[in-house]
Amino acid sequence: MFGIGAQELILIAVVALLIVGPKKLPDMARSLGKGFREFKKTADDVNEGIKDSLSVPDTGTATSHSKNPSEEKTENSPVSNTLPEQKRDV
Repeated sequence: MFGIGAQELILIAVVALLIVGPKKLPDMARSLGKGFREFKKTADDVNEGIKDSLSVPDTGTATSHSKNPSEEKTENSPVSNTLPEQKRDV
């Protein structure tokens, strides 16, 4: 955990006990634990949101690989695949 050994953790606990006192130390540890828990939850939510926004959804539909782009038909596309010159000839 953060590269801190058992001796360092004991030293930190003793210093915290001397500074905060035995009555407020459990409350301080509890609030510190809640803070770390909330931070981890928020970081996980942000990571999940980033992964969701970067992932490409698979629609499951096959795309047409026609050689001529004017032969492709898109039903939901507001833009036609034909040029204005081609529209006049049709």
